[in-house]
Amino acid sequence: MFTKEQILKALSKVIHPEKGMDLVALGMISEVETGEDGISITLEPERSNDPFISSIKSSVTRSLKEALGTDAIIKEIKVKPRMIAPAGREKTDDILPGVKNIIAVSSGKGGVGKTTIAVNLAVALAKKGLTVGLLDADVFGPSVPRMFNAQDYQPEVVQKKDNDLIKPLIKFGVKVLSPGFFVSPGEAVVWRGPMASGFLKQLITQGDWGELDYLIVDLPPGTSDIHLTLVQEVPVTGAIIVSTPQEVALADAVKGISMFRNERINVPVLGLVENMSWFTPAELPDNRYYIFGKGGCRSLSQKMNVPLLGQIPLVQSICEGSDTGHPAALDDSVTGNAFMALAGEVMETVNTRNRDLKPTTKVEINKH
Repeated sequence: MFTKEQILKALSKVIHPEKGMDLVALGMISEVETGEDGISITLEPERSNDPFISSIKSSVTRSLKEALGTDAIIKEIKVKPRMIAPAGREKTDDILPGVKNIIAVSSGKGGVGKTTIAVNLAVALAKKGLTVGLLDADVFGPSVPRMFNAQDYQPEVVQKKDNDLIKPLIKFGVKVLSPGFFVSPGEAVVWRGPMASGFLKQLITQGDWGELDYLIVDLPPGTSDIHLTLVQEVPVTGAIIVSTPQEVALADAVKGISMFRNERINVPVLGLVENMSWFTPAELPDNRYYIFGKGGCRSLSQKMNVPLLGQIPLVQSICEGSDTGHPAALDDSVTGNAFMALAGEVMETVNTRNRDLKPTTKVEINKH
């Protein structure tokens, strides 16, 4: 059986093509396990979407074989995204103490595919090895249960440390809670604002979320009491605005950006996601038809000085997957790869935000 020192010595011969330094010196080797069943290595690249990771994995295997002999068994080479933790998130109470980042996904208007983006972003982050939760805060029109094919899921209440906690659904590696789990699928949700806000607070404070790298919050379209409830209840790391390239959607996206940038709210806008960027028919996979306009979100991102995090094409499989409970991010496809790329961009942007900006605090809104 080989020692950890032998393995690290071999890995110090592997040079990162872009950095010009070896993996050990770069701190990319986060874990080394060795046993009779083989060697397991965990790589932690500085960038979650490092374009050289495939060639680096091949170089790791080759270097280990050269140093330890061709009989050395390479059991697994895992890639774990590097996270920059928030610099001292507010700890004034015990709400979500194990959640590192809270990301609000919002849109200026309905019908732009906001929930589809939120669901697939959560699944893509989980596929990258992160611990992820998804809170459906679209209280009046919860569609998350259908997208997880979990319309019949009924949350169990468990007791932990004398507290009654609601156990989330766990599917595709994501912990999920939705108001839709508590009403019949065909039943209309008719609540006044305070009732809806109260129910959202309950899902936040009584959800058995545990330790999470990311909690994705799918907000209702527009601006409402629900948005204010969220930012008053928990410190939101940042917001993502979803829009289509269509002019009417872009005009409403501006309002969404302005709301989060309001001096009383002051939640960092992480960026824009352009959904339905172009239509690609299944029989013509190389063709793009810009049915909602072209480049609208890119122009808006430049005008508002926010990053364009990703562009998601409109293809039939996304719609079918949403209806059947099979998120597109699960598949190795054009759309699946687009969502994985989006997750990488979100991670990089959140890391930059946590490194460069002040710790997140809850919003105090004076009603007078």
